[in-house]
Amino acid sequence: MKKRRFPAFPNPIDRRLLLTATLLLLAACAGRTPAPTTPSAPAGLPTVGIAIQAGAFANLDNALRLTETLQAKGLEAMFFKDDDGLFKVRFGDFTSSEEAMQQALALQRDGVLEVFYIVVPEQLAVGQRQLRGDAFVRAQIVRTAQSFIGLPYRWGGTSVENGFDCSGLTMTAYRLNGYQLPRTSRDQYAAGSPIPISAMQPADLVFFRTSSRRRVSHVGMYIGDGRFIHAPSRGKHIRIDSLDGDYYRRRLVGARHFL
Repeated sequence: MKKRRFPAFPNPIDRRLLLTATLLLLAACAGRTPAPTTPSAPAGLPTVGIAIQAGAFANLDNALRLTETLQAKGLEAMFFKDDDGLFKVRFGDFTSSEEAMQQALALQRDGVLEVFYIVVPEQLAVGQRQLRGDAFVRAQIVRTAQSFIGLPYRWGGTSVENGFDCSGLTMTAYRLNGYQLPRTSRDQYAAGSPIPISAMQPADLVFFRTSSRRRVSHVGMYIGDGRFIHAPSRGKHIRIDSLDGDYYRRRLVGARHFL
């Protein structure tokens, strides 16, 4: 039997926290209220808690089967291709490592999981934002979305066997990097902060009206140079398109950012 390893993740004191505390003390002594600090994520876009990761599959079908099994149990599971080229599955949003461990061990007893380990936010792009900056986080989110290029579209679900709908793709790319983006394109549009098209950066989202109804019905992720990645429509595959194309230019509603 393989021995499971559960890595420890140190949580060193950030020097900036000490500086902030000093400034608060000085401001209080001077009778002034200090300016509020900028949050790490915009209001309305929570971050992901503790998650469980399982599998290290060379065969994508194995990752698909595990993902579907977990989804059937009501768990928000999603697969991804890691840097080592293997397919892995991540799921859950737990408030503590102990809670995640209990869930993982229960699934292991049921024969659903074999080897697993606990993923904390510090391991994700969201947890490295202060150290490595927004550009790093944006690049990671785009990279995640691009790893799904070629997967077929299918309306309505994030099942990786059936493909992604447009908002499922963007939601998954953000979630795997530590951000809980809403599920539908309209909710994503409402949750983000408006920005001019000319000011977009990679990982910002672009929204379209592609149906006869006068409301947002499609979303893609901007990747730079006037291009975006998206799941176009039923029967097609996830791909990269240009905002300069006549079809999307005429249907563009606006852009939103979340970082």
